[in-house]
Amino acid sequence: MGFKLHIGVLAFPFGTHAPPLLALVQRLAASAPDALFSFFNSATSNAALFNTSYDNIRPCDVWDGTPHGEAFTGSHFEAVGLFLKASPGNFDKVIQEAEHQSGLKICCLITDAFLWFACDMAEKRGVPWLPFWTAASCSLSSHLYTDQIVKAIQSTETAKQDKALSFIPGLEMVTTSDLPPEVFLDNSPSPLAITINKMVQQLPKSTAVVLNSFEEIDPIITKDLKSKFRHFLNVGPSILASPARAAPDDKTGCLSWLGSQNRPNSVVYISFGTVITPPENELAALAEALETCGFPFLWSLKEHAKKSLPTGFLERTNSLGKIVAWAPQQQVLAHENVGVFVTHCGWNSILESISSCVPLICRPFFGDQMLNSRMVQDSWKVGVRVKGGVFTKSETVESLRELMTTEKGEKMRENVGVLKDKAMAAVEPQGTSSKNFIKLLEIIRAPESR
Repeated sequence: MGFKLHIGVLAFPFGTHAPPLLALVQRLAASAPDALFSFFNSATSNAALFNTSYDNIRPCDVWDGTPHGEAFTGSHFEAVGLFLKASPGNFDKVIQEAEHQSGLKICCLITDAFLWFACDMAEKRGVPWLPFWTAASCSLSSHLYTDQIVKAIQSTETAKQDKALSFIPGLEMVTTSDLPPEVFLDNSPSPLAITINKMVQQLPKSTAVVLNSFEEIDPIITKDLKSKFRHFLNVGPSILASPARAAPDDKTGCLSWLGSQNRPNSVVYISFGTVITPPENELAALAEALETCGFPFLWSLKEHAKKSLPTGFLERTNSLGKIVAWAPQQQVLAHENVGVFVTHCGWNSILESISSCVPLICRPFFGDQMLNSRMVQDSWKVGVRVKGGVFTKSETVESLRELMTTEKGEKMRENVGVLKDKAMAAVEPQGTSSKNFIKLLEIIRAPESR
């Protein structure tokens, strides 16, 4: 068909940034069939995302900054640095190709918020810039208040971890030790820290800041951030706004195994995302805790990490648990027999847990995960952080038993249910997220009325 609009979508191809951006674009594309969405992303990330074709979404591969013709063997963080160094030139080149191929100039840029340079690209083109923040509103707030946080630390002799953020609306229970390290620019900041710092400077120039969240989870933060941007649009959770219709992939037998467990809320599900594997001593401590507690468990664990498990653990727990290299997490959490989620506390995992009424045990590792875990435990009260910040056998046993067997754990499950109800209400036709999504569509369609 002939398209009337051409929307450029710029992804950040690391961690779990690109999938929620594509989920947003899928919703927009379904509501605007006369618009073409060009999805600019690394070839590796696009290959993982686009296992099906769309009428009006086209994947466009951009160079990821790694040496041509060589297999990249560096770390995750080195790859991020190379990608950011190659930007925005890598995007500019492919955008021009997409415009030539489609015969349509791009009339709006939707980008991962990390890609701050898109603000300049949009200004030069005279088009709206819509940065998509892939994390929670609490972490965005912490970055926006960087200057005030740094001044507060410098004005006191109190140790950094003891400084409460009582001056930031909605983050009164947070301390500086909970904050993403990128908030504190040291003498040799990482490429990501520099990127986030520049992002903070550019975001107020955007047409709208978009989040995969819902206003009701943090109403105080939402009110504050609405005062800082032209439009601040929570349009999620996408998992509830547009549930997956495809049949779940159960190639590792997780769902059938869960079905064989005959008691609701009885299974411990463990997964730390696609980037992190806990240290060997913590894997061993977690395994010992699972064996001691005797709860059925489903553990998504990379094959190479199994060597860190205690000798004989797999054999002794064969009838109790199941370990797989990959699990269909969304469907696993939605299963009635899952009772708790042991997680790194990434935002997508939190939303999936809330959407399935499953409380959390949090072991954060980097980025916004520490702050997320503070909110889980002390603001939303839907889970606990591992005491001391690392897995030990005794503390993990205590956390598992607290959530699985006590009234306190049952209260956390009730709190998750309340949050899910609020999230469901947000994506109803007259809900806040649905109204914000309509506003987002209006902004995207604005070029039609020029």
